[in-house]
Amino acid sequence: MPELWTPDSPSRVIRGDNLEVVAGLPDGAFTIVYLDPPFNTGRSQTRQSTTSVRSASGSVRGFKGQQYERIRGDLMSYDDHFEDYWSFLEPRLAEAWRLLADDGTLYLHLDYREAHYAKVLLDALFGRASFLNEIIWAYDYGAKSKNRWPTKHDTILVYVKNPNGYHFDSTAVDREPYMAPGLVTPEKVAKGKLPTDVWWHTIVSPTGKEKTGYPTQKPEGILRRIVQASSREGDWVLDFFAGSGTTGAVAAALGRRFVLVDQSEESMAVIRARFAKSGVDVEFVTPDD
Repeated sequence: MPELWTPDSPSRVIRGDNLEVVAGLPDGAFTIVYLDPPFNTGRSQTRQSTTSVRSASGSVRGFKGQQYERIRGDLMSYDDHFEDYWSFLEPRLAEAWRLLADDGTLYLHLDYREAHYAKVLLDALFGRASFLNEIIWAYDYGAKSKNRWPTKHDTILVYVKNPNGYHFDSTAVDREPYMAPGLVTPEKVAKGKLPTDVWWHTIVSPTGKEKTGYPTQKPEGILRRIVQASSREGDWVLDFFAGSGTTGAVAAALGRRFVLVDQSEESMAVIRARFAKSGVDVEFVTPDD
């Protein structure tokens, strides 16, 4: 089996079950871990789940002991649909935490229906001090509901490995126009403002240059803010659910190195075509080859 990855490797795209793949990656190697898992929308999905995870202290079921077990039990008894979803997601989050560098940041991109559950459990699992932000990505595209407020946002939960020593560089983030430019000085208008924790950003346009045809593709602008703020040039970025490869494309454009993991043949084909078109230097690895 080929070597999956070391810090001396080039950027890589690894095909396989992400839980099995990341178990072979070294502790503390990534400055950003971004997870955009399948949303638990009630549709039938085929997933492999497991209850064992690796950590520095061995196989564990949570880092906060009884408090975590109680909270998880309460939530699972409250909503049985959540139990299956969290059994899938929980061991992947534990691996993500292991893989984060001491100054690293976890970004968990979720549907609004799961964000409140995940926030409570992540607080219990990793500690409330590690919570940094709840980012709301707001957009205005698609069907408009007639019997409730139309739902036009995703949630991104942000947790840092070390609350006293994480990397965050607001000066590296692209600035955006003021919504009320008449209320600030011309100098500030020209400079723009830093994004807040509400990100107004369009989805990937069906006719735009970014479009790859992958159904859950995220816009480069969202990942660009994440990578700019929470990593430096040369740092490693990991994406468990690579999809169309947006994380890798953005990381490469910003001078970061990356590891992408996905099991889907469709994902691999889209990523190969995307990187071939952009000229990004990347190795494709299948562990079973």
